[in-house]
Amino acid sequence: MNLLDVAGFVTGALSVWLAVRQNPWNWPFGVANAVCFFLLFLRARLYGDMALQVLFMAICLLGWYRWLFGGEGHSRLSVTRISQRSAVAYTAAGIAATALFAPYLRSVGDAAPLADALTTVLSVEAQYLMTRKVIEHWLVWMAADVIYIWLYAERGLYLTSLLYVVFFAMCVAGMRDWWRDIAAQPAAAA
Repeated sequence: MNLLDVAGFVTGALSVWLAVRQNPWNWPFGVANAVCFFLLFLRARLYGDMALQVLFMAICLLGWYRWLFGGEGHSRLSVTRISQRSAVAYTAAGIAATALFAPYLRSVGDAAPLADALTTVLSVEAQYLMTRKVIEHWLVWMAADVIYIWLYAERGLYLTSLLYVVFFAMCVAGMRDWWRDIAAQPAAAA
């Protein structure tokens, strides 16, 4: 355990907890978390996860804007559901992206190319869906978290692995809380 691991744990936990609460301040904490994890994953030679942090920084800025001004009439964004067509498209894109990314990670000496590629792709999709407040993003995060828990423990990043156990529990809470919110709104599809 090192200082980056601790900082990643704290900023990550705050970011997800604020997302569960639908607080737009989750996004700046997400940027801080991405910086910590970029450096941590560089040391651990998890290059897919490292590169993901750069993308997360950009997505966090987009999410912050969308949550504040992306709703109707530039109001706060409401929670929505994904359409069946969009779910199929995201799944197909995720499979294709994982298949393309894994060989590249293997070629650069990634420590776990397939798991790193899959979790990277799932994380990008989940984070992007979260910028749109699509409730199903919690399910995508849960799938990624299960893999991350194993991957980080296997690499000796035990505190980060524990963080993903906490993230998984927060995803369950977030899904429950967001369902309450969506039940109070007219039906909408993303």
